[in-house]
Amino acid sequence: MTDRGSPMESTGGVEDSDSTFSSRRYTTRRAPSGRGRGDRELSVSAVQEMLDGLPGSVIYLLPVYATEGRVADFQIAAASPDAVDIGARRGKELVGLSVTETYPTVVGSELWEGYLQALGTGVRYEGEPFEYRETLAGIPRRSLFAVRASACWQGLVVSWVRLDSGEREQRRLAVMQRLGGMGWADWDLVQNTIAWSQEVYAIFGRDPSAGPMTLEELPAHVPADDLPALGEVVQRLLGDGEPIDHTFRITTPAAEIRHVRIVAEAETDVQGSPVEVHGFFQDLTAQKQAQAHLLETQRAALAQQSLLQAERNLAARLQQALLPLPRQSLHLAGLHVEVAYQPLQEGLNAGGDWYSAITLPDGSALLVVGDVAGHGLDAVATMTQLRFSAKGMAITGITLPTILARLNTLLLHTPERSYGTATMLMARYQPETSQLTWVQAGHLPPLLLRHGHARYLTPPDGILLGADTTPQYKAATLHLMPGDHLLLYTDGLIEKPSEHLDEGLALLARTATTHADSPRLLDDVLDTLVNQSLRNDDICLLHISR
Repeated sequence: MTDRGSPMESTGGVEDSDSTFSSRRYTTRRAPSGRGRGDRELSVSAVQEMLDGLPGSVIYLLPVYATEGRVADFQIAAASPDAVDIGARRGKELVGLSVTETYPTVVGSELWEGYLQALGTGVRYEGEPFEYRETLAGIPRRSLFAVRASACWQGLVVSWVRLDSGEREQRRLAVMQRLGGMGWADWDLVQNTIAWSQEVYAIFGRDPSAGPMTLEELPAHVPADDLPALGEVVQRLLGDGEPIDHTFRITTPAAEIRHVRIVAEAETDVQGSPVEVHGFFQDLTAQKQAQAHLLETQRAALAQQSLLQAERNLAARLQQALLPLPRQSLHLAGLHVEVAYQPLQEGLNAGGDWYSAITLPDGSALLVVGDVAGHGLDAVATMTQLRFSAKGMAITGITLPTILARLNTLLLHTPERSYGTATMLMARYQPETSQLTWVQAGHLPPLLLRHGHARYLTPPDGILLGADTTPQYKAATLHLMPGDHLLLYTDGLIEKPSEHLDEGLALLARTATTHADSPRLLDDVLDTLVNQSLRNDDICLLHISR
């Protein structure tokens, strides 16, 4: 039966020679008894009423005759409600269909001859199973039917049973097995027989003509490392009847290693002994390879992560050794020093600003702020060189103006790279005299808070480092009194792109005056002057109080 129905309408014609349609018309021959059209319709109605009470696939065919009297076609005149053809048409959908049009490969077949014989002789036709070939949606299909035909009034009552009713499910099962890389297997332990689906042969790389592999043959295809575990689960299955789910490796005839999963359960007899085993094999090679690749990638990522963590730890240790700490609170030579350091690149803590606050061997305190032009690693390298060189020279007792002069020479004559310029302010406080001696190289002046009033100290001579080959640096002194506050800072604290530098200096003085008595003077100044979202430079601020 074809992609258009079950055996059977035709208003077309069939040529005498090959049964194909032509433009000739055929008419339905009247019954031999001479009954008219009304009797015919009555008989069809009666047959339909009868078929309505029958189960299964049953139809009533009326012959369509050519003008010369031979049967050219059959037309479905009635159908049982449960009748279904290969095209999935059911019941009344079949009524009116033509055999030659809807099931063309039936014409001229043994089944066709059986129809004619039953119609002509009245003897019931029941032939061998009829294989019907047709194309549904462009896909060739074969179906097997057991068909019976009996004469009834002017036509035939035809019933059929599809012998391959599970064929579609089998195809679906085959597709699912193929897509899932799995195949079923059955073991009859009593009859000692084994059945494999086609996919199992593909998994094991075995020729189907060799038949299924016995359990005794299996160890020869399993690597030695996997045999003990496999033997244990097979013993649980066959000895104790326990279900198993186990993955092991096999070696195919092509010397390919595959990872195979077996899932199986046993049916036992009344004594609990396994008599049948049903299960499936699944090829997990692709998944295992993907897992191995993922594991290797994870290991590489962990190794890279460890390397990066080690590098970060090293960078943090170098940062602690080379760069200023972000926040400090120190007591040096009778002074209290609060420090805030905020590089522009917070994540790297890499800026060109710096500070130093240390006690010198003679008991005095060294206080330094500096600002190297630019940002990033080059600025950090310059800052580090200036910072440690200044501290080293101060520890040896070199005077502050001399230190600046030598740092200027260092910047001008370092061959490795061009360091540019830098500003710097250095101060040395002698606790026994309360005297602060300070020098500057193009740096902003300190702000002194005394008795609630703020004023900027007049800077001594000094040009920024790296700007001149013969600079002159001089020192100035200040007597620090109890209650005094001194702010040393870099230009990032007061500079704003849209404002003149004097406006920033004035704002700093007003803010310091307003919060002169606050224990959080440093924080108050930062909160008032610094807009973190708008700033574009490093910030360094030292609050020195006595």
